[in-house]
Amino acid sequence: MYAIVRAGGRQEKVAVGDVVVLDRVAGEPGSSIALPALLLVDGAVVTTDASVLAKVSVTAEIVDHHRGPKIDILKYKNKTGYRRRQGYRSELTTVKVNDIKTGK
Repeated sequence: MYAIVRAGGRQEKVAVGDVVVLDRVAGEPGSSIALPALLLVDGAVVTTDASVLAKVSVTAEIVDHHRGPKIDILKYKNKTGYRRRQGYRSELTTVKVNDIKTGK
C-alpha cells in the first residue's frame, strides 16, 4: 500500500517505512505530523474519492531538521560592470512515514 500526499506545496509518494525529505515542517524531532492524502493505492484498488480520502490518515515522525545544499545565483551583464552574487539554502525536514490508516 502506498499513498500520494501533499507536503510543502508538492506531492510525494510514500509507503510505510519511507524516509522523505520535505520543506521545513513545524515541530520538534520525534514529534508526529499528519499528511493529507490525495490518492491511495492498496494492491489493485486505487482510491481518488475525496470523501473517502478525508478518512485516510498518513502519520509521519519528524526525524531531523537541516538545510539543503547552497545554490549560487550569479547575474552578469557584459561590458557594463554589472555583477550580482546571491546564495540560497532551503530549510528542509526529514520525516519517516509510520502509518497509513484507511477509514474502513
